[in-house]
Amino acid sequence: MAWLLVIVAGLLETGFAVCLKLSHGFSRLWPTVAFCIFALGSFGLLTLSLKKLDVGPAYAVWTGIGAAGTAIYGMIFLGDIVSTLKIVSISLVIVGVVGLQLSGSAH
Repeated sequence: MAWLLVIVAGLLETGFAVCLKLSHGFSRLWPTVAFCIFALGSFGLLTLSLKKLDVGPAYAVWTGIGAAGTAIYGMIFLGDIVSTLKIVSISLVIVGVVGLQLSGSAH
């Protein structure tokens, strides 16, 4: 259950990062409101998950989902540049997160 919270928190991190861009420096109301909701949800779920999980692997999964998800979303929906190096780099982030997870969370 704790890992499910981390995964949802990571997806919410993607949401708050995208909304941060769409808010244009907090000058647009609804993306700013969405940013606040996603950020509070993401940090809240991560906090709950850390009651049961080691901080290193949980944080790595959370940030990995957020970073990879945001980059992928940007390339698909926001017109971010797509390159082979970017795809390989996102893949390496995912592999690194999986490796950290497999390296020995005791719970």
